[in-house]
Amino acid sequence: MQSIQVGQFKSELSSILEQVQNLGETFVIEFGRKHKKVAMLVPYEEKTSVRKFGQLEGKITVPDTFDDESEEINAMFYGSNL
Repeated sequence: MQSIQVGQFKSELSSILEQVQNLGETFVIEFGRKHKKVAMLVPYEEKTSVRKFGQLEGKITVPDTFDDESEEINAMFYGSNL
């Protein structure tokens, strides 16, 4: 990980992006006279995992009463004047 001042970052943006892309380098961008760390430039990682539909099939069960309404819960949400 390298720290770099914002002025140097602006002037060398193309070469910095090449380092990030090709070498996986990480940069911390500093701002001002006190070198306050304000941002980090890291390589972008493409998500390769695909969510599989039905991955919990056979592991959980949904009761037949799942969609049934409860008067007590309806009263809590909507008030008792239904």
